[in-house]
Amino acid sequence: MADNVRSVDRILDLMEILAEERSPVSLTELASRTSLSKTTVFRLMQTLCNREYAEKTDSAGYVLGPKIIELAGYYIENLELHTIARPFLADLYSEYKLTVHLGKVIEDKVIYIELIDRKNLRKSDEEGIGVPAYTSSIGKCLLAALSGRELDELLYKSPLKKYTSNTISDAAEYKRHLRKVRHDGWAIDDEEYLIGRRCVGAPIFDFKGEAVACVSVSGDIYELSDERIPLIRDAVIATAEAISKRMGYIS
Repeated sequence: MADNVRSVDRILDLMEILAEERSPVSLTELASRTSLSKTTVFRLMQTLCNREYAEKTDSAGYVLGPKIIELAGYYIENLELHTIARPFLADLYSEYKLTVHLGKVIEDKVIYIELIDRKNLRKSDEEGIGVPAYTSSIGKCLLAALSGRELDELLYKSPLKKYTSNTISDAAEYKRHLRKVRHDGWAIDDEEYLIGRRCVGAPIFDFKGEAVACVSVSGDIYELSDERIPLIRDAVIATAEAISKRMGYIS
């Protein structure tokens, strides 16, 4: 474990050196500034280059790679999304007094990046906890935006486990379900992960028309009764559309 931590430290040192310099940095200079052997630096830089966090130039020096720009873009996008979404989420909570989520799908899990509940509009302790994407309204909305190939790859890596009697565990049936989600523009987790809990969600689109996140409202089966779901659904869709518009999306 100590060796792994040391390797991470060394990689971060190398990336920080590349970030500080305006021109390519040679292997010799990197070794000198980190007090590491050229062999060690070469091995670490090969790892960074393979993952596109660094690139080797024609002059045999190293610069930061395109993956850094991609990660920075995600960070900026998330900051923008948080800033834009918060007042809309607060309004949604204020109107219905039900738990409101802002979530994304990371690999096969839903991550709550913002969550407002009944604790005086404070973020919930559950923020950041991942749930299986295919069981949740957030996950369904975002998985419905994937290409057929992307969805097949995801379902191959993460088979549909049955959590409750309502969980859709057949891949063909699940694909049909997602087509309906895409057509309708919203999704429901109808006790598919936890018995007694429902969640209604709708996707948020950015200026490129890509589904980047999702708004959802959750509660127990009495709070989200069959009679009340259409009202909550319309409010969630309207909130997602308002955030999407502020993100530059033109429908």
